[in-house]
Amino acid sequence: MIPVLASEQLQHACTTPAFAGLVRLVSEIDDHGAIPPRALARTLPDLTPNQIRQATEQADALGLLDRSHRGLGLSAAGQDLADLYDATARWARRHNYPARICDFAGRIRHTLALLCESAVTDLRIQDGDAATGLGHVHRLLAEWVHTYQPQPTRGAYGAAA
Repeated sequence: MIPVLASEQLQHACTTPAFAGLVRLVSEIDDHGAIPPRALARTLPDLTPNQIRQATEQADALGLLDRSHRGLGLSAAGQDLADLYDATARWARRHNYPARICDFAGRIRHTLALLCESAVTDLRIQDGDAATGLGHVHRLLAEWVHTYQPQPTRGAYGAAA
């Protein structure tokens, strides 16, 4: 059983993987395989060089990338994050969230932001099926955080050791 995320953990978990460039990078690799060396700009033409650099730096920091002779692939953490993105987008499409027409990264960002709202029980969604599905996304997010993101340890004085 995956423990529930504390509010600060939930806030961090909802904002860290929601960067549009990171969503695009992880999803592109998940959908089409490893990106050859020096082909990032050609593969992600809608992102600026700065956005591509930020996305790869963030992906590296989160342990999402596997670098090989074929190029940038996904590590196990990256593959599981891609699965989380897919589940999140499926829920958002099914419930037209945030709108009937929205891009993939936008659906991910808005849905993760919805999870971060202080009153998770008041999700502005009255449909029980929608709340249940969003609960599934929340569980996947918590599982990903607890599996792949190191948790700070507390020292004798409450500070991270």
